[in-house]
Amino acid sequence: PEVRELVRGYTAGYNRYLRDTGVANLPDPACRGKEWVREIEEIDVYRRFYQLALLASTGVALDGVGGAQPPTPPLDPLPLPTLEDFSALEGRLPLSDIGSNAYGLGRERTANGKGMLLGNPHFPWLGSERFFQAHLTVKNKMDVTGGSLLGVPLVLIGHTERMAWSHTVSTAFRFTPFQLTLVPGSPTTYLYDGKPTPMTRRTVTVQTPTGPQRRTLYSTRFGPILTSLLGLPVFPWTPATAFAMGDANAPNFRYLNHFFEVDHAQSAPEVLDVLKRNQGIPWVNTVAADDEGNALYADISVTPHVTDDHARLCNTAMGHATFAALRLPVLDGSRSMCEWGTDPDSLQPGTFGPSRMPHLLRRDYVTNSNDSYWLSQPKQPLTGYARIIGDEGTARSLRTRSGLVMVEEELANGGRMTRQEMQDLLFSNRQHAGELTRDDAVAMCRAFPGGIAPSSNGPTPVRDACEVLANWDLRDDIPSRGALLFRRFWTDAATVQAPALWLTPFDTARPYTTPRDLNTLNPQVQLAFGDAIRDLDGAGIPLDAPLGEFQQDARPDGTVTPYHGGPGGLGVFNAMAAPWTGRGYVAPLAHGASFVQAVSFDGDGCPDTRTVLSYSQSTNPLSPHYADQTRLFAEEGWVTGRFCKDDVLAGTLSTQRLRG
Repeated sequence: PEVRELVRGYTAGYNRYLRDTGVANLPDPACRGKEWVREIEEIDVYRRFYQLALLASTGVALDGVGGAQPPTPPLDPLPLPTLEDFSALEGRLPLSDIGSNAYGLGRERTANGKGMLLGNPHFPWLGSERFFQAHLTVKNKMDVTGGSLLGVPLVLIGHTERMAWSHTVSTAFRFTPFQLTLVPGSPTTYLYDGKPTPMTRRTVTVQTPTGPQRRTLYSTRFGPILTSLLGLPVFPWTPATAFAMGDANAPNFRYLNHFFEVDHAQSAPEVLDVLKRNQGIPWVNTVAADDEGNALYADISVTPHVTDDHARLCNTAMGHATFAALRLPVLDGSRSMCEWGTDPDSLQPGTFGPSRMPHLLRRDYVTNSNDSYWLSQPKQPLTGYARIIGDEGTARSLRTRSGLVMVEEELANGGRMTRQEMQDLLFSNRQHAGELTRDDAVAMCRAFPGGIAPSSNGPTPVRDACEVLANWDLRDDIPSRGALLFRRFWTDAATVQAPALWLTPFDTARPYTTPRDLNTLNPQVQLAFGDAIRDLDGAGIPLDAPLGEFQQDARPDGTVTPYHGGPGGLGVFNAMAAPWTGRGYVAPLAHGASFVQAVSFDGDGCPDTRTVLSYSQSTNPLSPHYADQTRLFAEEGWVTGRFCKDDVLAGTLSTQRLRG
C-alpha cells in the first residue's frame, strides 16, 4: 500500500508541476512546447517500472520480439545458428554496456571500527537510465538519500541513517530461450508433450508521426517469440523451429517492495532479510555496510531455476553450445519436464530460492566489479552455485583484479582504511593493464630491429614511442602522457585469446594476480604496437599527448569537459567508456562512473558522506546544474553530503512550498 501511495503522490506531483508551469513555459528547450509533453497516469509509472525490471531480459530482445513474424512459403530451410553466430554476444550479456564497482568494508578493516561503503555504478550518461540525486523524507517514517532513476519515486542506491548500499550488475541470466518444435505446415503451432499448441496472437497499434503502425505479436506458454538478441539474428523462425523468451522478471514487481523496505533499513543484516523476504532484485548484486561494522555482498536476485543437471538434460544442441560458451541455456520447449524448476523457499515459481543464491556477511570487506560472486571476498570464495548465476574458478576481468589488488594493498599487514583513503582508491586512476604489461611492451618496442615495428599497414618507425611508454605514470589521469598510446596498443592486443596473450597462465591459487607477463613474441601483439602508433599519427595526436587533451565529454550544446578514468577493459577501476572517434576520445560520453558515493559512519546518526554525480543533475543546457558536477568530477572533487536536519538547514539555498 505504501508503494502505491508513493506512485499516486509522484503522479500527482508530476501533473501539478506541469499544470502550474505550463508546457509552453518549461525551462528545458528539449521539452518546451512539445506536443508529446502531457500529464501522466499511474499506469505510466508502473509501465516504467516494468521496463526497468526487464532491462536485462526482454529488454535485450525488444527488436527480436517486435520483429518476429512467421515464415511464409516458399522458403528454403534455414540452418540453425552455430556457436560462431553467438560469439558476438560474448561480453554483452546478460546486460550490455552497464557495470559498476562497490566496496563494503566492515569493522575489522576501517580506521574507526564502523562500516564504510564505496559505490561506483557505471551507468549511462545519456537517456532514461541516468541517475538523479534525491533526499526522500516522510516525517517519522522515511529518511533516505542517494540516486534514483527517472520515474522511480524511491532511492535505489544511497544511505539511511545507519546503513549504506550500492549495486553492481550481476552475471546471472534472467531469461532462457526455449526452442520450439513446430507442427509441419503450421508455423504458429508448436508441440508440447506431443500435443499441438497454438501460439497466442495479439495485434498492437502504435501511433507514430507518420501514422499508425500495426503489427501482430506472437507468444507462447514460455513467453514471446523472438528472433534476435541485441540486434543479432541468432534465433531464426523457420518452418520447423521457433524460439520463445522465458523471462523470470516478467511477473516481478516485488522489487518495488524491496527498495521501499531498503529505504527504511538500518543495517546490512536487515538488507539481507529484505532480499530474502522479497526476492525481487531484477538484475543486480547488492553491496552494503552499516555503522555496526557489517559488510554484505549478495546476489539474491530473480534468476531462472536451471541447475547444471537440468541444463544437461534439457538443453537442445544449440543450448549445449551456448551454455558451455556463454552460460546461457537454450531449453527444449517441446517437453514439460524442461520447464524451469522451483525451490521450497522460492517466492516466485520457476526461480531459485535465497538458499540457492550466493551471499556473504563479513566484518572485513566484500567487493564486486561485475564478475561473478566467486571472489567477492578472496578469503571466502563462493562456490557450488548453478552456472546460470555465474562462473567459478575462472580468470577475473582486469577491472575486478584492479579492485582486489588495490584493496588488498591498502589493507596489507592488518591495515585499516579511512573514508578519504577509500575515495582515493577510485580516483587514483590506476591502469591495471599497464601495470601488468607496460615494461614488457617497452622491452618489445626497444627490441624492434632498426626501430621499426610491424603494423597492419606495413612497417612503422617507433620514433620516441618506447620512451613515451617508459615515462608514463601508469595512470589515466588528465595530465597522463603515454596513456593514449598504451590504450590504442592494448585495445588491439587484448583481442588475442588469453592463452596466447600471456606467458603465465591463470592459476586458481593466485586468482587475481594471474594471468600475467605479456607474450611479446605473439605477432598480433607486435602488430598492435605498430597499429597504435599509426592510430595516433592518423588522428594527428602526438605520442606523448596528455590524456585530457583528447579525452573529453563533448556535448551537443558545445560544452566540452576533459575527464579522467578510462575503459574498464583495461583495468581502470574508474571506468569510463570512451569511444574512439578517429580524432581521439572526444565525443558525448555514453556511460561510465555516474552517481559515486563514499559513505562512512561514526555512530552519531549523521553519516559522513562524499558524493559526485559525474554528468551533473540537470539535462537542461540552460541550467546552472548542467555541467557543474561534471567539472567537479574532472577536478577529482566531491560534494559533502547533508543528511541530518541541521546540516540540511545550514545548506539550504531556497525553499518552495506547494499549495494543497
